[in-house]
Amino acid sequence: MKHKRLNRDGWGFQYYPYYQMRLDCDLFHGLVCLIRNTEGENNYWNTPKAGRVQVTGTGMTWLELIPDNEKRVITVMYYPDGTHDAERKNYPASYISDYQPSVWYVDVIEDIEFDDDGIAVFVDKYLDVIFTPEGDVMVDDRDELEEALRIGDITEEQYRAALKEGDSIVRDLCSDISATEKWCALVRQMVEERIVSGEPVTKCREVKALKT
Repeated sequence: MKHKRLNRDGWGFQYYPYYQMRLDCDLFHGLVCLIRNTEGENNYWNTPKAGRVQVTGTGMTWLELIPDNEKRVITVMYYPDGTHDAERKNYPASYISDYQPSVWYVDVIEDIEFDDDGIAVFVDKYLDVIFTPEGDVMVDDRDELEEALRIGDITEEQYRAALKEGDSIVRDLCSDISATEKWCALVRQMVEERIVSGEPVTKCREVKALKT
C-alpha cells in the first residue's frame, strides 16, 4: 500500500501554506489539514452531473479531515473564496457563501503515521469515493483494490474492510450532500478562525526549501 503525505506533495503545488491541527468539538474529533493553493496550474476532472470540476489552481483551498476511529481521509476542494465555475449551471447555494466546494475526494485508508517533519501520512487502501454538490457519487479505483488483493498486497480481510468503509462513506456523506457541505463549512470556519488567531504554518520540507 502507498504512503501519502497530507501536504499532498505529489500534486505539484508550488508555494502552499499548510496548516495541520487537532480539532475536538461537537462537530468533529480528529486531525484537520488545510492547504492554500497560492500558485499552480488549473486542473479539472469530468463528472456526469456537475460537468467539469476544478481540483487545483491559484486561490483554491483544500480542507482535509481525518476523523477519529474511521478509515478515511475526506478532502474538500474549494473554489477561490466566494466563487464557483459559471459553467456549473445547477450548482447549489453553499451554507457559507465564501466556501464553495468544487468536489469531495475521500480516500479509504489503512492507518495514519507522521513523518520526520510531523506531517500526517496516510496508508492508502486504493478505494476512493468522489462526489459533487450537484449529486455525482462515484466509487473509484475498485480495479486497483481487486489487483492489490490478487497480487497479495492486501489480505482478504483488508479487502473486505475497504469495501465496507467505502459503503459507509457513501452512506455517511453522500445520502445528504447538502448536510455534508454544511458540516464541512462549519469545520473549515473553525479552522480559519484558528489560523487568523495565529495558528502556525506547518513547516513541511517543501515550504522550508522555498523559504531558504
